[in-house]
Amino acid sequence: MKVVALVPDLMDRSRVRAAVPEVAFVTDLRGVEADVVLVDVGRPGVLEQLGAVRAGRIVGFGAHVDHDRLADALAAGCTEVHPRSVFFRRLAALLDG
Repeated sequence: MKVVALVPDLMDRSRVRAAVPEVAFVTDLRGVEADVVLVDVGRPGVLEQLGAVRAGRIVGFGAHVDHDRLADALAAGCTEVHPRSVFFRRLAALLDG
């Protein structure tokens, strides 16, 4: 399974890599093709790039208090969106299905 992640924060990256050692990190989503794409939806400009992603699933995460941003991420093309704490707690399960 090919997993690509747009996760600029270094602490978040280390948590993703711990769960998905073969993950490929990118700085831009345009032209990305993967089975699963993981996205920090709180980053500026990321929602505008979601339409260019070719993936089986796009899983976004962001601040739990930013309900509008999480809803906007779903509208922009995320398959599912989770608060940051839920995303990292359930990351392995999210990748399974």
